[in-house]
Amino acid sequence: MASLTLRDVAKAYGSTRVIESIDLDITDGEFVVFVGPSGCGKSTLLRMIAGLEEISGGDVSIGDTVVNEVAPAKRGVAMVFQTYALYPHMTVYNNMAFGLKQAKMPKDQIDKRVREAADILDIGPLLDRTPRALSGGQRQRVAIGRAIVREPEVFLFDEPLSNLDAALRVQTRLEIARLHERLGSTMIYVTHDQVEAMTLADKIVVLRGGDIEQVGSPMELYERPQNTFVAQFIGSPKMNFFNHSDLAQTAPPELRQVDEDTIIGIRSEHLSLCSAGEETLSATYELVEQLGEHALVHCTTSGGTEFIAKLDVPPQSGRDVPLYLRVSPDQVHLFNRETGLRK
Repeated sequence: MASLTLRDVAKAYGSTRVIESIDLDITDGEFVVFVGPSGCGKSTLLRMIAGLEEISGGDVSIGDTVVNEVAPAKRGVAMVFQTYALYPHMTVYNNMAFGLKQAKMPKDQIDKRVREAADILDIGPLLDRTPRALSGGQRQRVAIGRAIVREPEVFLFDEPLSNLDAALRVQTRLEIARLHERLGSTMIYVTHDQVEAMTLADKIVVLRGGDIEQVGSPMELYERPQNTFVAQFIGSPKMNFFNHSDLAQTAPPELRQVDEDTIIGIRSEHLSLCSAGEETLSATYELVEQLGEHALVHCTTSGGTEFIAKLDVPPQSGRDVPLYLRVSPDQVHLFNRETGLRK
């Protein structure tokens, strides 16, 4: 296990900069998730840490060693790819053992490491199979096992669940969380799925346009996003944004005093139905997504602002009848309209 430090790390392809000057500290044993939209630079940053992409500027340090010029195989990292990258003609055992054989490790040590990793991942009975005889979830566990046997200082995961169906994503996500708890290793995980980020991470790094928007624990980002981008990226459904004119006359005084240069952010789950005269907002609804334990109600204010309310029960009134919704002032987020920064 080891800490990892990035200082002024940048990446450019010719005149096109894809990673700006990144500074980041990852402590020993921490589970860190890089999250952001497609094209934000998260996979590129991961590959720079692994040594698969050349660094255009700055330093990457693993422990106390700057590894900019160190070959990928000697950095003490192991990477799990989105596409599994298993050898189709080899058994599970040989796929997991291949890297150790290339390093000329003694056979008894190879066997010990492979079988220990197989026990951790519950794939012992699969060691004699080839990848085509495995399900997608089993193949991903083999890919993770191939990383475990190397006993790396840092595990790197590049969107490892993208090719799995919904049920397998949940199952494998839990297995990765248990793996981290059992091994206590430093892990860096790339995803565009904020649910994966929220459920796995000790610390989330939100990226946009090759730069860091915010770093913090999942609940820090959820409860106190530093700008409108993070506010809408973290949380499902995304945070609703309102104008001053959307507020009802009966809204709490501290909200009515908000000026027109302020964006008002309210999460869907913090809205609740109320009686007329008690409302923060009034709206009509157009669509209800009934999900069993709750309903997502797609609404529009009289000023034309669309938003979603996450309610325990769907509205009983017709679509033309106003819905009255309230929120506690301490669950409201205020942002500068021009800069997008939190007030």
